[in-house]
Amino acid sequence: MSKQEDFVATVSHELRTPLTSIRGFAQTMLASWDKLSEDDKKKFIKIIEEQSNRLIGLVENILSVSSGASNKLVLKKVNLKQAIEPVIKIISQKYPDYSISFSINPKLPEGMLDNERFQQIVMNLLENACKYSPKASQVFVSCDFADNEGFFSLKIKDEGVGISPENKDKIFQKFSRVDNPLTRSVQGNGLGLYITKKLVESMKGRIDFKNNNDKGTTFEVKLPLYNPEEQVCSVVY
Repeated sequence: MSKQEDFVATVSHELRTPLTSIRGFAQTMLASWDKLSEDDKKKFIKIIEEQSNRLIGLVENILSVSSGASNKLVLKKVNLKQAIEPVIKIISQKYPDYSISFSINPKLPEGMLDNERFQQIVMNLLENACKYSPKASQVFVSCDFADNEGFFSLKIKDEGVGISPENKDKIFQKFSRVDNPLTRSVQGNGLGLYITKKLVESMKGRIDFKNNNDKGTTFEVKLPLYNPEEQVCSVVY
């Protein structure tokens, strides 16, 4: 099977799962509306909403992959605190059972970034940190100077199950998911980290992760700081 055929087969499978669920519960409600209790109706509608959101997320990720949008970015001076805080607010509202803390070095200058894509990176990593950690977990977000001169470091630390050595080379691949009891209970399409890595690299940065000594994983993204001697705005293709 060619890469294109494999891609089409995988996408077809991923699309079919939420579509089948949406159709099944919609058909049940249409056929048995008068027999269903109010609680069952609410439960079925909630499932349809969740599967619809899953479908939207999958389509958006596939479009990002197929269109090569990550290769056309406009890099400008971006205030890191102002870019990260709104994303943390959105994720905190979406995952109210998790505690998300944020610290940033006040001496850190601006980054040289595509603001929208940078926020997408933070969103993907934060959402993963919550999705793949037990409820009531803490997620720690920090932003500081990187070891590399001219770069800043964004770290997102979770309290999840960690990533085994045999999965280290897989997690940034297309449609790849870590297999453990926690991830099996969470719906996903295996495109989030693949897209995140592409976005980071398109902004001249790099991404890596390590398992924490106690529990969970820390993802680290290193991206360029703003340099006034360079062009204020540049386009990366």
